[in-house]
Amino acid sequence: MDLGHDLRFGAFLPPVAEQADAVLALSGLVEDLGLDVLAFQDHPYQPGFLDTWTLLSFLAARTHRVTLAPVVANVPLRPPAVLARSAASLDVLSHGRVELGLGAGYFLDAMASMGAPRRSALENVEALDEAIRVVRSLWEPGPPVTFEGRHYRLDGARPGPVAPHRIGIWVGSYKRRMLELTGRLADGWVPSSAYASPDELVGMTRRLDAAAVDAGRDPADVRRIYVVQGSFGRGSGFLKGPPRAWAEQLAGLALELGTSTFVVGPGQDTAGDLQRFAEEVAPAVREIVAAERGREEAPPAAQEGASDAVAVTAAHEAQRMVEEEEPVSAVGRAGQQTLVAVHAHLRQELAQLRDVVRQVAEGRRSAASARSHLNQLSMRQNYWTLGSFCAAYCRAVSVHHAIEDARMFPDVLAADASLQPVVDKLSADHEAIAGVLVDVDDALVAMIRDEDRLDAASAAVERLADVLLTHLDYEEEQLLGPIGRLSIQV
Repeated sequence: MDLGHDLRFGAFLPPVAEQADAVLALSGLVEDLGLDVLAFQDHPYQPGFLDTWTLLSFLAARTHRVTLAPVVANVPLRPPAVLARSAASLDVLSHGRVELGLGAGYFLDAMASMGAPRRSALENVEALDEAIRVVRSLWEPGPPVTFEGRHYRLDGARPGPVAPHRIGIWVGSYKRRMLELTGRLADGWVPSSAYASPDELVGMTRRLDAAAVDAGRDPADVRRIYVVQGSFGRGSGFLKGPPRAWAEQLAGLALELGTSTFVVGPGQDTAGDLQRFAEEVAPAVREIVAAERGREEAPPAAQEGASDAVAVTAAHEAQRMVEEEEPVSAVGRAGQQTLVAVHAHLRQELAQLRDVVRQVAEGRRSAASARSHLNQLSMRQNYWTLGSFCAAYCRAVSVHHAIEDARMFPDVLAADASLQPVVDKLSADHEAIAGVLVDVDDALVAMIRDEDRLDAASAAVERLADVLLTHLDYEEEQLLGPIGRLSIQV
């Protein structure tokens, strides 16, 4: 079943110490090609590998756009409280470009040689469950945290630092207990084709989805990431053949199993394979999936209210603008698609916020159900109030604008100074929207304390919708073309 997630593509590179220069060069190529994710395995007991966190930190300073992730971090050798601080710190330093893959650990003797406790398979699953809870508790702003588990504990640990975006926790899992844990707790699932073929993913997906439902979650809350390997050229079988054959197989996984992120491992010609994956496979997968999604009826979320329909229409219009541009480089196309995806996400979340507030104002939804609904949105920060959700959404908008001011706008002007009036207007919009965001946050917090303030909160949200949607439309109209033409990274 297609979960409707945006499609992302990336590379999974071996962190071989003796080939450090080649690792850095390939990582730079991943960024230049416009791929979305750069991932590395984490085996601290492997003396021939670079330490994964050191490598990710080094690359965060050398890249500007690509998402960085350990796939997956070895939790038995990385205390979860320290791992939480490491991931949040790197997210701060990289301006929101970190996702955290976690694993229970498989090579028990090797881990024990480095001082990891010897645990049974069941104990490893229990320990990972506790580790996820520890990590999340230290990411959530609030009072000192106490946690008493069988394997990990916190005794008044203070949360922080606050990451600029909600870091996703991706879990590598294959067997029943781990799949059930993933469905209960994770933001992403990371199997590998080396250990799970596409046919085997079917049963695993069913078990994961059932666990999510049993935990009261929507299975769509768990992004599906697949680490794949293959070869271009003649052949048959999974990912053995020309780029079009790859695209059809990966698109099938997206439409049938909900897999939305494909991370390719090294082949015989790693640089050449990465280029073909980025420039031929990824665009073709997007094209196939977009065509199939276009044949389906509008999703239920788009039918709940007029504002949702507007959000979906605007996103489709922005995508159409990208698709109708004259041919551009892979970097320019990736820049266009990234901006469209971010804007679509902001529109959809805003639409749902408007609808929920409107339903509360009209008496069609209770405050309690509104809080529950808002915590299902993908930008949720595990807060339990409408006002705190808006704080998270408002922060997401602010971070997006700050990144544009600091990175995208200077790159645009360096490439084409004639766009100065457009950039000036967009920058002025950012300042105006920042003031409206403050008003919205204050109004919703006041509404939580006093339901008689609901009208003021509704008015504030509508003011935000007016200025933000106008701004997003103008930015896409004025900058999507130059971003593609000038090969701007977003």
